[in-house]
Amino acid sequence: MDINQLRCFVVLGDELHFGRAARKLEMMPASLSRFIKLLEDDLGIRLLNRSTRNVSLTPEGAAFLNEAKTVIADFDALRQRFRKNSLLQKRTLRIGAIDSAAKGLLPELLNLFVKRFPEADIHLTEDKSHKLIPRLISGWLDVVFVRPPEHIDATLTTRFIANETCVLAVPANHRLVSYDEVSIDDFRHEPVIVPERGTRRHSHDLTMNIFKEGGSMPVIAQYAEEKQTILSFVAAGLGIALVPASYKDMNADGVKYLKLAPK
Repeated sequence: MDINQLRCFVVLGDELHFGRAARKLEMMPASLSRFIKLLEDDLGIRLLNRSTRNVSLTPEGAAFLNEAKTVIADFDALRQRFRKNSLLQKRTLRIGAIDSAAKGLLPELLNLFVKRFPEADIHLTEDKSHKLIPRLISGWLDVVFVRPPEHIDATLTTRFIANETCVLAVPANHRLVSYDEVSIDDFRHEPVIVPERGTRRHSHDLTMNIFKEGGSMPVIAQYAEEKQTILSFVAAGLGIALVPASYKDMNADGVKYLKLAPK
């Protein structure tokens, strides 16, 4: 049993719905279910009653939920107190960033920070948004550069830094490569590679919203989780993809990027 399992159980215990709890935790429902099963196995008790439609707390689960909330609050308070003392002594900044922020935003920001605080130690963790945010909440990280989460924890303070444009990724031999820019009318009937929402919520919603605003739904050819997989599917001719402009930095062979026309 670890603190992350407790956090997952508390969210699920409050929501009593695996889908909603998973979205709040920025993880897949199947992963959340495994977390809870491991916790129950470790404790040797059943915490939840599950059916195809409903989730409810067992008496043991209700008691454990209250205790877990207390443990998490005490853990966070203890960690924050000692982390604050440690930071004052060591002047260490622990940063988390998604890959596009690590390559695009951070170099200049870190350069300014180091000039101002040359004695500081910087630790950088690169990962996906849904993995970095829980580490920030638990105190393992001091600041994260991520795409906007669907739900913002009440303990966090957020600041908008930059808005990234979207481009259309197409196979290098696609009929649209000669266009200077494209609109939804140019590709609404094309098969589309769509990012998995559980791990790339922002990119998934970006795709769905562009089609929705254009008055249609995408013809989904394939779901993909990783950036390189998305671009590999595009290069193979399986479909097109709406992606953040930072994908262009990957220099994927067989893929061309087209500017989207203003709305």
